[in-house]
Amino acid sequence: MPRRATDGGRATVKDVAARAGVSAATVSRVLGGTYPVAAVTRIRVQRALRDLDYVVDANARSLGRATNNTVAFVVNNVTGPSFAHIAQGVEQQATAEGRLCLVCTTHHDPARELAVINLMREQRAEAVILVGGAVRTPEYTDRMIKLARSLDAEGSRLVLCGRSSLGPGVPETVVEYDNEGGAFSMTSYLLSLGHERIALVGAERHSIAGGRLSGYRRALESRGLSYDPDVVVPGQYTREAGYRGTRELLDKGAEFTAVFAMTDMVAVGVYKALREAGLRVPDDVSVVGFDDIPLAGDLVPELTTVHVPHEELGRAAVRLALNRADHPVQHLTMGTHVVVRGSAGPVGAQHPGA
Repeated sequence: MPRRATDGGRATVKDVAARAGVSAATVSRVLGGTYPVAAVTRIRVQRALRDLDYVVDANARSLGRATNNTVAFVVNNVTGPSFAHIAQGVEQQATAEGRLCLVCTTHHDPARELAVINLMREQRAEAVILVGGAVRTPEYTDRMIKLARSLDAEGSRLVLCGRSSLGPGVPETVVEYDNEGGAFSMTSYLLSLGHERIALVGAERHSIAGGRLSGYRRALESRGLSYDPDVVVPGQYTREAGYRGTRELLDKGAEFTAVFAMTDMVAVGVYKALREAGLRVPDDVSVVGFDDIPLAGDLVPELTTVHVPHEELGRAAVRLALNRADHPVQHLTMGTHVVVRGSAGPVGAQHPGA
């Protein structure tokens, strides 16, 4: 194993060269990107850079540009409408700040997400903006904290958009919204209409869903009602998951008078499953969502949902990250609110399982 280096354990170009089995000059060429290097050799050097968590020396970097005026937008997928609206906000603000915006997808793969962040660090992106939930294992969190510090050391910034902080002392920008409060308000609204059997569909196992599930449970507990896992169906934030989850509830004869879909896209699938079962919204079953994407107003009946300021989230993420001197507080939480439309009503005489 090559030594980590003599200056407090920080890896040097010689350490990287020893790990990769190449010369220090070759490592410098890969870092500089100005001389041709064989693809196999470049991959070997880049792997050594990642293994040693190499950070370019600040004094050497000061001779050139610390970053490349690029903002990276990292998301699970680009098909989700809420993600698309956050991306629009990011792109608009990046353009206003004179930066280029790159979009990277991870396909819900934590390892790919970490690899993409590291690649953006190597490419000297000025900010790396992560959007969407994450399943935070101790190993994942530890690696993310290290990447945040590496980015910070190179003049870049890790931005968590719609995610909670990695912890105290981490050099990060956090722009989130009140997931738990929004879910609490929506569940409380359904309770005020007389619904006590409220199914929750699309409870994906990640940080965003955790906040929404907590708000749902807290609202039930505030009315002295017990949490019933039999009416909570996990699934991704997709139309298909909403359909399958609702069919599952109906097929097993679960008793519920309302469905809280974890996103508006999940609600689309809920509508379809209820319609196929001959159930009317909201006469037989009330349905509500979360996000307030434009599609919510096109459904019949129009969907009651929780409004999230998606575009402003994206704009704020870029604004805070690129102008840290003007924004010393790098943690912003935006509010959410219930938008009442026609998909939820008082408890009727009929409901599934009656």
